Amino acid sequence: MPRPMRGPLATSQGRCPSVTPGTWAAATVAVRPWQRRQQRMPQALEHADGSWAWVVLLATMVTQGLTLGFPTCIGIFFTELQWEFQASNSETSWIPSILMAVLHMAGPLCSILVGRFGCRVTTMLGGVLASLGMVASSFSRNLSQLYFTAGFITGLGMCFSFQSSVTVLGFYFVRRRVLANALASMGVSLGITLWPLLSRYLLEDLGWRGTFLVFGGVFLHCCICGAIMRPVATSVAPETKEYPPPPPETPALGCVAACGRTIQRHLAFDILRHNTGYCVYVLGVMWSLLGFPLPQVFLVPYAMWHRVDEQQAALLISIIGFSNIFLRPLAGLMAGRPAFASHRKYLFSLAFLLNGLTNLVCAASGDFWVLVGYCLVYSVSMSGIGALVFQVLMDIVPMDQFPRALGLFTVLDGFAFLISPPLAGLLLDATNNFSYVFFMSSFFLISAALFMGGSFYALQKKEQGQQAVVADTLEQDIFLEAKDGPGKQRSPVIMYVTSV
Repeated sequence: MPRPMRGPLATSQGRCPSVTPGTWAAATVAVRPWQRRQQRMPQALEHADGSWAWVVLLATMVTQGLTLGFPTCIGIFFTELQWEFQASNSETSWIPSILMAVLHMAGPLCSILVGRFGCRVTTMLGGVLASLGMVASSFSRNLSQLYFTAGFITGLGMCFSFQSSVTVLGFYFVRRRVLANALASMGVSLGITLWPLLSRYLLEDLGWRGTFLVFGGVFLHCCICGAIMRPVATSVAPETKEYPPPPPETPALGCVAACGRTIQRHLAFDILRHNTGYCVYVLGVMWSLLGFPLPQVFLVPYAMWHRVDEQQAALLISIIGFSNIFLRPLAGLMAGRPAFASHRKYLFSLAFLLNGLTNLVCAASGDFWVLVGYCLVYSVSMSGIGALVFQVLMDIVPMDQFPRALGLFTVLDGFAFLISPPLAGLLLDATNNFSYVFFMSSFFLISAALFMGGSFYALQKKEQGQQAVVADTLEQDIFLEAKDGPGKQRSPVIMYVTSV
């Protein structure tokens, strides 16, 4: 005998008159799986340092290879896009500059999305945007449309996927976080190795439009990687603080105040004003980035200008990426040793100096084997810069202020990425000589290295002088206490401050 129905739909016969027995059984079957899924939801949270963390690490490696490795292959399409749209070097170079600028400048927006929707959704959203940008760019009819599709939309999607994948890695790994970050950075090197080879192969068979369409499908793999990033169970309970009710504000003033609080939360302008080391770091890296991305954009056109075969020209970028697979983890391990802890800032400046001097060698000769040697030495300096760029920032800024300092740093770096390639394109249009582009890169890198190295040394000497004054004062106080004896009480010393 069926059990009587209870609830607002129950009747005196124990069954709703509009529901047949077959429909009721189907509804019961449909409800029970939903109830079981609801019961399983709390168990879907993963734990840090678990077995699933290594799967997430693999997904992060793939995501970094797809996003950070992609801008290095734009140089392969440089000549093709110039011929297609009859554009100058400066006009064509805006495509990689907008792409790299948005990839860095959209970091605070990605942080807001991660805080609101989580890393999983943000990574998948980034994959969809990057795919839509590349698919739309394959139908572009002018450079302005490419600026928006391949530059802005694709760069925004890559930023969302990259930064959210790095963020979720910090939740999944606690004890092996340094090792996880080092392994994840190998994905960038793999991307730099494979993207140029794939681009050259597809460009010969499909043209640049068909290649961009295929790239749209490739970027959808970021959605698969994002789906792997399950939420992580945290043992830290959220803090509950009681604040006084805010004063009444007009809608306009409230919007301005909310924007100001958001900017202050994600961008550390106060640290830039008060921390001299952070100011030197940001200015030095910004100045160096006016020259650092130029070889990655103009190396392939430069080699082809010297009549190097197209396949061999594309292979040069892959050599840089393949070398970084081994050199970047090695540089990270060396930088993490205690013996180098107090010298990281100078090693960072030395890496920029070596990078600038290497570009002078590249400008002197365009022979293929000379360029191969240049790529190998360039990989050494590039690995040192990549391994030290965030570690030096952690040494300068306290960890509780690091996210805000990193947000402002990435935004300002985005402006440098935006200016650098078009500025080099203007120089190339004026001189019609690729060597001047590498001379320009060397100038910015060498001057930035000298500025950072000299400024860090001056700040260190100043800090040592202040510590010596404090030590002398303590020694003098100890000597006077020993001289007066334990039974005597020293009279208070009156000090008059005459200057600050």
